[in-house]
Amino acid sequence: MLVADIGATNTRLALANAAGKLDSARKFPNQGVRDLAALLEEALAAAGRRRPRFAVLGVAGPVDADRFLVTNRGWSFSRRALMRRLGLKRLVVVNDFEALAHALPFLEPRDLLAVGAPHQLPKDRLLVCGPGSGFGSALLIAAGRRPRVLASEAGHMRLGAATADEARVIAHFLRETGPVIVEQVLSGSGLARLHEILCGDRKRPEAIASAARAGAAAARVTAEFFLRLYGRIAGDLALAYNAKAVFLAGGVTGGLAPLIPASAFREVFEEHPPYKDRLAQIPIRIIVHEEPGLLGAAAIARRLA
Repeated sequence: MLVADIGATNTRLALANAAGKLDSARKFPNQGVRDLAALLEEALAAAGRRRPRFAVLGVAGPVDADRFLVTNRGWSFSRRALMRRLGLKRLVVVNDFEALAHALPFLEPRDLLAVGAPHQLPKDRLLVCGPGSGFGSALLIAAGRRPRVLASEAGHMRLGAATADEARVIAHFLRETGPVIVEQVLSGSGLARLHEILCGDRKRPEAIASAARAGAAAARVTAEFFLRLYGRIAGDLALAYNAKAVFLAGGVTGGLAPLIPASAFREVFEEHPPYKDRLAQIPIRIIVHEEPGLLGAAAIARRLA
């Protein structure tokens, strides 16, 4: 089976066997991809005699019946047309965070980094959320052998301020774009703009995360501000979904992962009166598995096959 994790920045492809094991995983930058279908065709052809006739794609955007959209890349496709072009007997397309949610039961302890007390992980109502090119979230509801996932477009919720410092920063975004949504700040491009507002310096988000990990003062200021907002939104979502555990994912999360446990993330996550004690009992884990989106797509493929 062909499995894919199609984000706004990168596309990841792999083959998966009937047991869900990944093989031949590859990553391609989307900036150089003019035709996603041709890229998928190449991956199918490379399988040779093992050419898959079944594929599962996780895409960074909403999936509605036949149409799906990669929101921050501007790509729009017809599932049926893509299935015909690729010569597939079956094509399943889900939101990328829906695929991530399906990966959660298959993550090993080595794939996870605890934030705060390492409470035991439950098996039901598992929330996964986080920033990459945008901001995604989904909830896994365990239901025997057929778990259900509630996907969302939570990254497009309005973002407000909880402190005077946040109000001053969000005012910059408001003047530039009008009403501010979560992923305008909690994303790769949001991290870069936040750094420019706070420090007067233009840098790529990867450079900011790298500098913050290395202890650079200005980058650490930006990272700490970002992680405070991230912790608050994660707490909001945990309450909205009545989640029993929270998993943090996305490319920006990966870049800042070493900083999160010692940051204010956990404190701000719990700072939701009158539910501080309730939120304090929720385990938080950072996903450090290299390809969780592919793992989730493979889990979907295995169950459907």
